[in-house]
Amino acid sequence: MAAAASIGLIGRAAPAVEPPSAGAPQGALAAGLDAVLASKALRGAQVAALVVRGEDGAVLFAHDPDRPLVPASNLKLLTAFASLETWGPAHRFSTEVLADRAPDAEGSVGWLAVRGGGDPALTSEELWRLAADLRLAGLRRVRGPLLLDDGYFDRERWNPTWGEISERAYHAPIGALSANYGAFRIDVSPGPRAVDPPIPYLEARVRAVTSAPGTPAALGVERVPDPDREPVLVTGSLPVESEPMSLARRVEDPARYAGAVLRLQLAAVGIPVDGPTRTGVASEGVHLLSFEGQPLGEIVRLMLKFSSNPIGETLLKGLGAAASGEPGSWINGVAALRARLAEAGLDPAPLTLHDGSGLSPEDRVPPRFLVALLRKGMGSFALGPELVSALPIAGADGTLRHREAAETGRVRAKSGLLAHAVALSGFAEGPGGERRIFSVLLNGYRCSDEEAMKAADAFATAVAERAEPHATPTAGEAAAEDRKTAPSP
Repeated sequence: MAAAASIGLIGRAAPAVEPPSAGAPQGALAAGLDAVLASKALRGAQVAALVVRGEDGAVLFAHDPDRPLVPASNLKLLTAFASLETWGPAHRFSTEVLADRAPDAEGSVGWLAVRGGGDPALTSEELWRLAADLRLAGLRRVRGPLLLDDGYFDRERWNPTWGEISERAYHAPIGALSANYGAFRIDVSPGPRAVDPPIPYLEARVRAVTSAPGTPAALGVERVPDPDREPVLVTGSLPVESEPMSLARRVEDPARYAGAVLRLQLAAVGIPVDGPTRTGVASEGVHLLSFEGQPLGEIVRLMLKFSSNPIGETLLKGLGAAASGEPGSWINGVAALRARLAEAGLDPAPLTLHDGSGLSPEDRVPPRFLVALLRKGMGSFALGPELVSALPIAGADGTLRHREAAETGRVRAKSGLLAHAVALSGFAEGPGGERRIFSVLLNGYRCSDEEAMKAADAFATAVAERAEPHATPTAGEAAAEDRKTAPSP
């Protein structure tokens, strides 16, 4: 069932960006942007773009800005905005730890339960801190099983609109209890090899061979079916004396993976677990610990800087759980996202939404909406600093570190890449320090992804470097000018 099939439209709200009046602005900026969009690489592509002045929303350039196109990872901007609006940048997601009883005189309990609260950024390091906090609370041994409860979300791990699910880390399964973004890394070299994190749950079984110098590397990583673990099978070949290769892959069961990492960290601080790992509902027990993860502002930074799909989807399901009181799902998550956008004065009517990361090729968003959201976010005292600073800086960090978009530091934007879809939306510092807000969406191009990304970068470069024409006035500016020129009564 498509995630947005039963989602209705929320009531309309006034746009935050004024539509252009008669005639598009002319000048060096418009000429430069028109030239980019008319380039040979984009012939036959579906193109939509908008540039406005940050100060007042005046339109500086428009090319079919109301056309909904596939936004790819630019959809994460919506998830980031709605999450910050809902919880605030200082919010921390809580992971609860319960036991059958308080630790006895020897520090032991019968069973230990961990209840996931939808924290998108629990890592091996944070689970070590959780284990250390349990030791500080007096826990020394778990004589029974480790119970994992991820019932805060539904059990649908992958969105039905994503199509074929690969083994790559960006297709990690989504759960309310997860670790390391649902992924692991395996380092392969002609000699020793290692899995990170080093847990028996991900035992490496290597069938790869060392090949002659100069032959191409050809490695494959897959999991062997096992009811209790996810053994990793490495196949293929790697040339002798070659540099080690690091491959990131997703896990199958996020809760069991998180449990295996927690077992490792409990053992590291001297808390052995004697019993097996089980999944289920931890409805009763003695509360031992509420572990609070990283603040949401930092989580949003990780999501936007590095375009983390698992963070986006976990936040979306969290929005659904918080709004509905039911287990988080893509259905109630999308409904909550649309509602939050509408409450913020952003009309969600033009949107087609299925997920929170933009992995779905069925998502549709027009540039005018992305620009309006960025402008509203920029002006918000509550969330603006976190939203703007979370965007990758062209030529400096995140997904734009190696992209050529204007002089380093003059473009902050969210990138997006999906099959035949490239997007780039964000802020540019124009001549004289003027802030400009832009969005360019490219779909169905016939050129390579690399050429399409270069075209998007060229668009952002022109936004930053080209002189501004006489801007199309907003409705408010036009009314003010009318009042100035009106005859006195």
